[in-house]
Amino acid sequence: MSKMGENGAANYHQHVALAPVEVSVELGFKNAASKCFDDDGRLKRTGTVWTASAHIITAVIGSGVLSLAWAIGQLGWVAGPAVMLLFSFVTYYTSALLADCYRSGDPVTGRRNYTYMDAVQANLNGIKVKICGYLQYLNIVGVAIGYTIAASISMVAIKRSNCFNKEGDDSPCRVNSNPYMIMFGVAEIVLSQIPDFDQISWLSILAAIMSFTYSSIGLVLGIIQVIQNGGIKGSLTGISIGTVSQMDKIWRSLQAFGDIAFAYSYSIILIEIQDTIKSSPSSEAKVMKKATLTSVAVTTVFYMLCGCMGYAAFGDLAPGNLLTGFGFYNPYWLLDIANAAIVIHLVGAYQVYCQPLFAFIEKWTLKTWPKSEFITKEIQVPIASGRCYNLNLFRLTWRTVFVIVTTVVSMLLPFFNDVVGFLGAIGFWPLTVYFPVEMYIAQKKIPKWSTRWVCLQLLSLACLVITVASAAGSVVGVVSDLKVYRPFKAS
Repeated sequence: MSKMGENGAANYHQHVALAPVEVSVELGFKNAASKCFDDDGRLKRTGTVWTASAHIITAVIGSGVLSLAWAIGQLGWVAGPAVMLLFSFVTYYTSALLADCYRSGDPVTGRRNYTYMDAVQANLNGIKVKICGYLQYLNIVGVAIGYTIAASISMVAIKRSNCFNKEGDDSPCRVNSNPYMIMFGVAEIVLSQIPDFDQISWLSILAAIMSFTYSSIGLVLGIIQVIQNGGIKGSLTGISIGTVSQMDKIWRSLQAFGDIAFAYSYSIILIEIQDTIKSSPSSEAKVMKKATLTSVAVTTVFYMLCGCMGYAAFGDLAPGNLLTGFGFYNPYWLLDIANAAIVIHLVGAYQVYCQPLFAFIEKWTLKTWPKSEFITKEIQVPIASGRCYNLNLFRLTWRTVFVIVTTVVSMLLPFFNDVVGFLGAIGFWPLTVYFPVEMYIAQKKIPKWSTRWVCLQLLSLACLVITVASAAGSVVGVVSDLKVYRPFKAS
């Protein structure tokens, strides 16, 4: 191996590969492309269409699927499924545009953009890079908080379902969620010490299996409930005026848009997932598009089945969280399995979302203080089978603090549905639509005011309107929740 290749490998291990390397001019990195290293001198990527699909499914089929029965309940049998199909199409289309931005120039040999921000930097530059970074990482923090809340709700649901089984369905069975949030936080502190995104494929695959498990249970219970009801509940226009006021109907319908947007939200980590895919004769973009198509198609089928069946089972009374809102009480052991699967899934999904933020902060601190031993020093800790774990004190400290902070904020805001809607709303347009569209236009040099340019801008504008409306509906919901909940007193 050439000296340049050795330096490239060392740089990777020390996390100092801070910017993409221009492969076309760096002969040393061409030589570095070998059995162990890729064309940029980094350790060879091993991801496939299946591991990428597992990452996407882990990110997409999250706790958001459980709020879809409620969301369809607000919109009705006509608008509910139509909106879901619309979001699935927009997500797939814009994700395909974003996948083309992983490499600059040639789609096979061009310079790699390792992160979403790198892609924006390569195609747009200027203030847009900073705006993208703030939105992306703020959204990741929000997702971490939302997943902590959702996991604690599922753990509380297990406790309550066992209580209902013993004491009866009319028993209050109040359970404080704070200890369960702390338990989830402790688990994330441990798993957050996994150094890099490409080392959590096993966790994503496990989480994806769990997501199918609880979604399937929710679907089966919905079918059983419909059979017991002797027919399908619900209406063409959704929850009726009288059950809620006309103004509440409007706000809740807007919030439902945000819930559905959140259920499809994964573009903020798409480039990072694509960076795990191994180089092959075809471009990484083609593999990523296949993974995206597979994942979005699978999740849309599951979303339709779970959301529609939940609404068919409960109609206007569809709970905000299908498995923890206690539309179902029995069989309690099956509900326990479903909620345990949700917790395991969210443990993995938390890591899938947070690893890009972890990597960004660690690279920035290393660039800022390259001589600090606290930041750079790796301590080898022996583990099983003669292997060693490279313990970095800064990574241990800052990731632990991050998990603690998100856990504390979750205890302050322990309401699920409105938080989900707000997160989906604020992250959907800028990160799922605007930046992919603008980068694609810049990369392909699409002429201004051409038919394709106008269509892309109209798509972006329509999604902006939906985002603003959804955010407004979710804010109203959060304000309403704050009148009921008290910090650290959720039960």
